[in-house]
Amino acid sequence: MKTVSISLNSIDKVKSFVNDLTKFDDDFDLVSGRYVIDAKSIMGIFSLDLSRPINLNIHATENLDKILEVLDPYIIK
Repeated sequence: MKTVSISLNSIDKVKSFVNDLTKFDDDFDLVSGRYVIDAKSIMGIFSLDLSRPINLNIHATENLDKILEVLDPYIIK
């Protein structure tokens, strides 16, 4: 599992983020405080405080480099 910090501060960003994640069969969790949400769920994402950075747990072993490349626009560096 790999954890990265991401920013989803607009509706369009959330839509494209979910579309990018659905290309992969792996599991992704968003962690904000004590809440853990399925990162492929638009409704779940909108229940979080999107004004703050959110931790994304990536449960992948094989294609992690490809996933990180696709998620690069959302990752806070």
